[in-house]
Amino acid sequence: MVDQTSSPPKVRTDEALKTDRLTRTLDHFRREWQIYAMLLPTIIWFVVFLYKPMYGLQIAFKDYSIFRGVQGSPWIGLEHFQTLFANDSFIRAVRNTITISFYNLLFGFPAPIILALMFNEILHATYKRTAQTIVYLPHFISSVIIAGIVITAFSPTVGVINTVLGWLGMDSIYFLTQPEWFRPIFVGTGIWQEAGFGSIVFLAAIAGVNPSLYESAVVDGANRWQMMWKITIPSILPTILIMLIIRIGNVMEVSFELVILLYQPATYETADVVNTWVYRQGLQSGQYDLAAAAGLFNAVVAFVLVMTANTLSRRFSRTSLW
Repeated sequence: MVDQTSSPPKVRTDEALKTDRLTRTLDHFRREWQIYAMLLPTIIWFVVFLYKPMYGLQIAFKDYSIFRGVQGSPWIGLEHFQTLFANDSFIRAVRNTITISFYNLLFGFPAPIILALMFNEILHATYKRTAQTIVYLPHFISSVIIAGIVITAFSPTVGVINTVLGWLGMDSIYFLTQPEWFRPIFVGTGIWQEAGFGSIVFLAAIAGVNPSLYESAVVDGANRWQMMWKITIPSILPTILIMLIIRIGNVMEVSFELVILLYQPATYETADVVNTWVYRQGLQSGQYDLAAAAGLFNAVVAFVLVMTANTLSRRFSRTSLW
Protein backbone atom coordinates (compact mmCIF):
# COMPACT_ATOMS: atom_id res chain seq x y z
CA MET A 1 0.00 0.00 0.00
CA VAL A 2 1.12 3.52 -0.81
CA ASP A 3 1.68 5.81 2.14
CA GLN A 4 -0.89 8.55 1.60
CA THR A 5 0.68 10.68 4.32
CA SER A 6 4.07 11.10 2.55
CA SER A 7 4.85 14.70 1.60
CA PRO A 8 5.29 15.70 -2.11
CA PRO A 9 8.87 16.14 -3.45
CA LYS A 10 10.34 19.56 -2.84
CA VAL A 11 10.61 21.82 -5.90
CA ARG A 12 13.78 23.87 -5.99
CA THR A 13 13.13 27.58 -6.32
CA ASP A 14 14.83 29.85 -8.87
CA GLU A 15 16.82 31.43 -6.06
CA ALA A 16 18.19 28.03 -5.03
CA LEU A 17 19.16 27.22 -8.61
CA LYS A 18 20.93 30.56 -8.97
CA THR A 19 22.78 29.97 -5.71
CA ASP A 20 23.93 26.54 -6.91
CA ARG A 21 25.16 27.95 -10.21
CA LEU A 22 27.02 30.71 -8.42
CA THR A 23 28.59 28.20 -6.04
CA ARG A 24 29.72 25.98 -8.92
CA THR A 25 31.14 29.01 -10.77
CA LEU A 26 33.10 30.14 -7.71
CA ASP A 27 34.40 26.63 -7.15
CA HIS A 28 35.52 26.49 -10.78
CA PHE A 29 37.39 29.79 -10.44
CA ARG A 30 39.06 28.60 -7.24
CA ARG A 31 40.24 25.41 -8.95
CA GLU A 32 41.37 27.03 -12.23
CA TRP A 33 42.53 30.44 -11.00
CA GLN A 34 46.00 29.96 -12.51
CA ILE A 35 44.54 29.76 -16.02
CA TYR A 36 42.52 32.96 -15.54
CA ALA A 37 45.56 34.69 -14.04
CA MET A 38 47.52 33.84 -17.20
CA LEU A 39 44.66 35.18 -19.34
CA LEU A 40 44.36 38.43 -17.38
CA PRO A 41 47.27 40.33 -19.11
CA THR A 42 45.70 39.62 -22.51
CA ILE A 43 42.31 40.86 -21.32
CA ILE A 44 43.90 44.03 -19.92
CA TRP A 45 45.76 44.58 -23.21
CA PHE A 46 42.52 44.28 -25.18
CA VAL A 47 40.68 46.66 -22.89
CA VAL A 48 43.41 49.31 -22.84
CA PHE A 49 44.53 49.23 -26.47
CA LEU A 50 41.43 48.07 -28.36
CA TYR A 51 38.25 48.83 -26.41
CA LYS A 52 39.20 52.04 -24.61
CA PRO A 53 40.21 53.81 -27.89
CA MET A 54 36.69 53.17 -29.20
CA TYR A 55 35.65 56.13 -27.06
CA GLY A 56 37.41 58.33 -29.59
CA LEU A 57 35.33 57.05 -32.51
CA GLN A 58 32.72 59.69 -31.71
CA ILE A 59 34.98 62.36 -33.25
CA ALA A 60 33.91 60.91 -36.61
CA PHE A 61 30.51 62.50 -35.89
CA LYS A 62 31.85 65.79 -34.51
CA ASP A 63 33.56 68.92 -35.76
CA TYR A 64 36.59 67.91 -33.76
CA SER A 65 39.13 70.39 -32.40
CA ILE A 66 42.15 69.31 -30.36
CA PHE A 67 41.74 72.47 -28.27
CA ARG A 68 38.11 71.80 -27.35
CA GLY A 69 38.57 68.06 -26.90
CA VAL A 70 36.14 65.25 -27.68
CA GLN A 71 33.43 66.41 -25.30
CA GLY A 72 33.71 70.08 -26.24
CA SER A 73 33.55 69.57 -30.00
CA PRO A 74 30.08 70.11 -31.54
CA TRP A 75 28.09 67.18 -32.91
CA ILE A 76 27.55 67.29 -36.70
CA GLY A 77 26.17 63.80 -37.40
CA LEU A 78 26.98 62.18 -40.74
CA GLU A 79 28.48 65.26 -42.37
CA HIS A 80 31.98 63.77 -42.53
CA PHE A 81 30.70 60.61 -44.21
CA GLN A 82 28.93 62.72 -46.82
CA THR A 83 32.21 64.55 -47.41
CA LEU A 84 34.04 61.22 -47.78
CA PHE A 85 31.71 59.79 -50.40
CA ALA A 86 31.88 63.05 -52.36
CA ASN A 87 35.70 62.99 -52.29
CA ASP A 88 37.20 61.53 -55.46
CA SER A 89 40.53 60.72 -53.80
CA PHE A 90 38.80 58.71 -51.05
CA ILE A 91 36.72 56.78 -53.59
CA ARG A 92 39.94 56.06 -55.47
CA ALA A 93 41.57 54.84 -52.25
CA VAL A 94 38.64 52.48 -51.57
CA ARG A 95 38.79 51.17 -55.13
CA ASN A 96 42.55 50.60 -54.88
CA THR A 97 42.17 48.87 -51.51
CA ILE A 98 39.58 46.44 -52.86
CA THR A 99 41.56 45.82 -56.05
CA ILE A 100 44.86 45.12 -54.28
CA SER A 101 43.09 42.92 -51.71
CA PHE A 102 41.42 40.99 -54.51
CA TYR A 103 44.79 40.29 -56.13
CA ASN A 104 46.22 39.34 -52.74
CA LEU A 105 43.33 36.94 -52.22
CA LEU A 106 43.56 35.53 -55.75
CA PHE A 107 47.33 34.99 -55.81
CA GLY A 108 48.51 35.39 -52.23
CA PHE A 109 46.03 33.12 -50.44
CA PRO A 110 46.73 29.93 -52.47
CA ALA A 111 50.52 30.46 -52.32
CA PRO A 112 51.09 29.12 -48.74
CA ILE A 113 48.71 26.21 -49.42
CA ILE A 114 50.66 25.21 -52.53
CA LEU A 115 53.93 25.68 -50.66
CA ALA A 116 52.74 23.45 -47.80
CA LEU A 117 51.66 20.75 -50.24
CA MET A 118 55.06 20.92 -51.94
CA PHE A 119 56.90 20.66 -48.61
CA ASN A 120 54.77 17.67 -47.70
CA GLU A 121 55.97 15.86 -50.81
CA ILE A 122 59.69 16.37 -50.05
CA LEU A 123 61.13 13.17 -48.60
CA HIS A 124 64.72 14.32 -47.97
CA ALA A 125 64.59 15.65 -44.39
CA THR A 126 67.68 17.89 -44.55
CA TYR A 127 66.67 19.50 -47.83
CA LYS A 128 63.13 20.01 -46.51
CA ARG A 129 64.30 21.77 -43.33
CA THR A 130 66.72 23.96 -45.29
CA ALA A 131 64.07 24.98 -47.83
CA GLN A 132 61.56 25.76 -45.08
CA THR A 133 64.08 27.95 -43.24
CA ILE A 134 64.84 29.90 -46.41
CA VAL A 135 61.19 30.63 -47.23
CA TYR A 136 60.32 31.48 -43.60
CA LEU A 137 63.06 34.11 -43.22
CA PRO A 138 61.46 37.02 -45.18
CA HIS A 139 58.59 37.12 -42.67
CA PHE A 140 61.00 38.15 -39.92
CA ILE A 141 62.58 40.95 -41.95
CA SER A 142 61.38 44.48 -41.24
CA SER A 143 59.09 46.08 -43.82
CA VAL A 144 61.64 48.91 -44.13
CA ILE A 145 64.33 46.44 -45.20
CA ILE A 146 61.89 44.63 -47.52
CA ALA A 147 61.03 47.96 -49.16
CA GLY A 148 64.74 48.77 -49.50
CA ILE A 149 65.37 45.42 -51.21
CA VAL A 150 62.48 46.01 -53.61
CA ILE A 151 63.58 49.57 -54.41
CA THR A 152 67.13 48.38 -55.07
CA ALA A 153 66.01 45.38 -57.15
CA PHE A 154 63.83 47.56 -59.39
CA SER A 155 66.23 50.51 -59.60
CA PRO A 156 66.61 51.78 -63.19
CA THR A 157 70.41 51.99 -62.88
CA VAL A 158 71.71 49.27 -60.54
CA GLY A 159 68.63 47.05 -60.11
CA VAL A 160 68.96 43.39 -61.01
CA ILE A 161 65.71 43.47 -63.01
CA ASN A 162 66.84 46.31 -65.26
CA THR A 163 70.29 44.77 -65.53
CA VAL A 164 68.74 41.62 -66.98
CA LEU A 165 66.60 43.74 -69.30
CA GLY A 166 69.78 45.48 -70.46
CA TRP A 167 71.37 42.12 -71.26
CA LEU A 168 68.31 41.33 -73.39
CA GLY A 169 68.72 44.61 -75.28
CA MET A 170 65.71 46.30 -73.68
CA ASP A 171 65.48 49.80 -72.22
CA SER A 172 65.46 50.33 -68.45
CA ILE A 173 62.11 50.84 -66.77
CA TYR A 174 61.64 52.88 -63.59
CA PHE A 175 59.06 50.44 -62.25
CA LEU A 176 58.23 52.24 -59.01
CA THR A 177 57.15 55.43 -60.81
CA GLN A 178 54.81 53.59 -63.20
CA PRO A 179 51.26 53.24 -61.75
CA GLU A 180 50.58 50.07 -63.74
CA TRP A 181 53.56 48.29 -62.12
CA PHE A 182 52.80 49.08 -58.48
CA ARG A 183 50.18 46.42 -57.87
CA PRO A 184 52.14 43.48 -59.37
CA ILE A 185 55.24 44.52 -57.41
CA PHE A 186 53.29 44.98 -54.17
CA VAL A 187 51.39 41.69 -54.44
CA GLY A 188 54.53 39.77 -55.47
CA THR A 189 56.48 41.25 -52.57
CA GLY A 190 53.73 40.25 -50.13
CA ILE A 191 53.74 36.67 -51.42
CA TRP A 192 57.53 36.46 -51.14
CA GLN A 193 57.46 37.84 -47.59
CA GLU A 194 54.52 35.92 -46.13
CA ALA A 195 53.88 32.73 -48.12
CA GLY A 196 56.54 30.70 -46.33
CA PHE A 197 55.44 31.66 -42.83
CA GLY A 198 51.76 31.24 -43.76
CA SER A 199 52.44 27.66 -44.89
CA ILE A 200 53.13 26.64 -41.26
CA VAL A 201 49.41 26.54 -40.47
CA PHE A 202 48.68 24.28 -43.43
CA LEU A 203 51.68 22.06 -42.71
CA ALA A 204 50.33 21.58 -39.20
CA ALA A 205 46.92 20.66 -40.65
CA ILE A 206 48.55 18.18 -43.05
CA ALA A 207 50.46 16.62 -40.16
CA GLY A 208 47.12 15.92 -38.47
CA VAL A 209 45.77 13.83 -41.36
CA ASN A 210 45.23 10.19 -40.38
CA PRO A 211 48.17 8.13 -41.83
CA SER A 212 45.89 5.13 -42.29
CA LEU A 213 44.15 7.01 -45.11
CA TYR A 214 47.40 7.16 -47.06
CA GLU A 215 48.14 3.51 -46.29
CA SER A 216 44.75 2.47 -47.62
CA ALA A 217 45.29 4.59 -50.74
CA VAL A 218 48.66 2.94 -51.40
CA VAL A 219 47.04 -0.50 -51.12
CA ASP A 220 44.44 0.63 -53.67
CA GLY A 221 47.24 1.68 -56.05
CA ALA A 222 46.95 5.46 -55.74
CA ASN A 223 49.98 7.60 -56.62
CA ARG A 224 51.14 10.63 -54.64
CA TRP A 225 49.31 13.07 -56.91
CA GLN A 226 46.03 11.21 -56.40
CA MET A 227 46.58 11.02 -52.65
CA MET A 228 47.15 14.78 -52.53
CA TRP A 229 43.90 15.53 -54.37
CA LYS A 230 41.75 12.84 -52.76
CA ILE A 231 43.10 12.82 -49.18
CA THR A 232 45.36 15.74 -48.25
CA ILE A 233 43.36 18.66 -49.67
CA PRO A 234 39.91 17.44 -48.50
CA SER A 235 41.36 16.75 -45.04
CA ILE A 236 42.74 20.28 -44.62
CA LEU A 237 39.72 21.98 -46.22
CA PRO A 238 38.28 23.16 -42.83
CA THR A 239 41.59 24.87 -42.06
CA ILE A 240 41.61 26.46 -45.51
CA LEU A 241 38.10 27.82 -44.99
CA ILE A 242 38.93 29.24 -41.56
CA MET A 243 42.02 31.00 -42.94
CA LEU A 244 39.96 32.28 -45.89
CA ILE A 245 37.39 33.82 -43.51
CA ILE A 246 40.19 35.56 -41.59
CA ARG A 247 41.73 36.75 -44.87
CA ILE A 248 38.40 38.16 -46.07
CA GLY A 249 38.04 40.01 -42.78
CA ASN A 250 41.34 41.74 -43.54
CA VAL A 251 40.37 42.79 -47.07
CA MET A 252 40.32 46.48 -46.11
CA GLU A 253 43.61 46.23 -44.21
CA VAL A 254 46.21 46.39 -46.97
CA SER A 255 49.74 46.45 -45.55
CA PHE A 256 50.11 50.11 -44.60
CA GLU A 257 53.85 50.04 -43.91
CA LEU A 258 54.85 48.53 -47.24
CA VAL A 259 52.51 50.75 -49.26
CA ILE A 260 53.71 53.97 -47.67
CA LEU A 261 57.35 52.94 -48.18
CA LEU A 262 56.89 52.06 -51.85
CA TYR A 263 54.30 54.50 -53.18
CA GLN A 264 54.80 58.11 -54.25
CA PRO A 265 52.58 60.82 -55.78
CA ALA A 266 53.24 59.45 -59.26
CA THR A 267 51.65 56.13 -58.31
CA TYR A 268 48.73 57.39 -56.18
CA GLU A 269 46.42 56.41 -59.02
CA THR A 270 46.87 52.70 -58.27
CA ALA A 271 48.76 52.68 -54.94
CA ASP A 272 46.84 54.99 -52.61
CA VAL A 273 44.72 52.88 -50.21
CA VAL A 274 42.35 53.79 -47.38
CA ASN A 275 45.00 53.49 -44.67
CA THR A 276 47.45 55.79 -46.45
CA TRP A 277 44.62 58.23 -47.22
CA VAL A 278 43.71 58.27 -43.51
CA TYR A 279 47.38 58.85 -42.64
CA ARG A 280 47.67 61.84 -44.95
CA GLN A 281 44.37 63.39 -43.89
CA GLY A 282 44.78 62.74 -40.18
CA LEU A 283 48.46 63.19 -39.38
CA GLN A 284 49.68 65.35 -42.24
CA SER A 285 46.64 67.57 -42.80
CA GLY A 286 45.30 67.56 -39.24
CA GLN A 287 41.76 66.55 -40.26
CA TYR A 288 41.36 64.07 -37.43
CA ASP A 289 37.59 63.92 -37.59
CA LEU A 290 37.52 63.15 -41.32
CA ALA A 291 40.26 60.56 -40.90
CA ALA A 292 38.31 58.96 -38.03
CA ALA A 293 35.22 58.75 -40.24
CA ALA A 294 37.25 57.02 -42.95
CA GLY A 295 38.74 54.61 -40.43
CA LEU A 296 35.28 53.81 -39.02
CA PHE A 297 33.95 53.16 -42.51
CA ASN A 298 36.91 50.83 -43.11
CA ALA A 299 36.21 48.90 -39.90
CA VAL A 300 32.48 48.54 -40.57
CA VAL A 301 33.09 47.18 -44.08
CA ALA A 302 35.64 44.68 -42.72
CA PHE A 303 33.17 43.59 -39.99
CA VAL A 304 30.39 43.04 -42.53
CA LEU A 305 32.72 41.04 -44.79
CA VAL A 306 33.93 38.69 -42.05
CA MET A 307 30.38 38.15 -40.74
CA THR A 308 29.12 37.38 -44.25
CA ALA A 309 32.01 35.02 -45.01
CA ASN A 310 31.55 33.23 -41.68
CA THR A 311 27.80 32.82 -42.22
CA LEU A 312 28.21 31.48 -45.76
CA SER A 313 30.96 29.09 -44.67
CA ARG A 314 28.85 27.76 -41.77
CA ARG A 315 25.81 27.32 -44.03
CA PHE A 316 27.51 25.53 -46.92
CA SER A 317 30.44 23.73 -45.29
CA ARG A 318 29.56 23.60 -41.56
CA THR A 319 32.94 25.16 -40.83
CA SER A 320 33.16 28.60 -39.23
CA LEU A 321 35.03 30.74 -36.75
CA TRP A 322 32.08 30.73 -34.33
